Amino acid sequence: MSAGTGLEAGELRLVEATDGDWAWLCGEGPNTGNWQAPEGGVDDPATLQCLRGTAQDVRDAGSPHSYLIVYGREIVGLCGYKHPPKPDGSVEIGFGIAATRRNRGHATGAVALLLQQAARDDAVQTVIAETHIDNLASQNVLRRNGFAERGNRVDDEDGELIVWRVSTNGSKAVP
Repeated sequence: MSAGTGLEAGELRLVEATDGDWAWLCGEGPNTGNWQAPEGGVDDPATLQCLRGTAQDVRDAGSPHSYLIVYGREIVGLCGYKHPPKPDGSVEIGFGIAATRRNRGHATGAVALLLQQAARDDAVQTVIAETHIDNLASQNVLRRNGFAERGNRVDDEDGELIVWRVSTNGSKAVP
């Protein structure tokens, strides 16, 4: 297992991603974590490079909340904070599951674990997520984890998005 924080729920766990893990996922270094990748990989190389940069920015700001979603020894997806918690106590999360590992509950379980982590983080009071208006699978993941719709916005690159929010209260997330 990689160094760092681990969060578990049954066989599914979140493992704090190291830069070595990111290098391996991006095809730039050895597999030091003894991980397995799903058929087709976790995501496309350009997306992985972008996520690696975001993870580094968050880590540099002292908020190491970028995780591998692991089932057994296989990395089935990625999740984490998209930025350090803001002064108002909000943080936006992102998550994604490898195409060949979807529809198995991995995203729902990973978001639940990420919310548990956020609830323990004194800097976080509100967790935000955004989904494309047509991404029903991610919308269902957020609903199952207590998120409520808080409106829509239009992004220049991604189009119309739904904004979701859940507040943290101790170790339990509440809408």
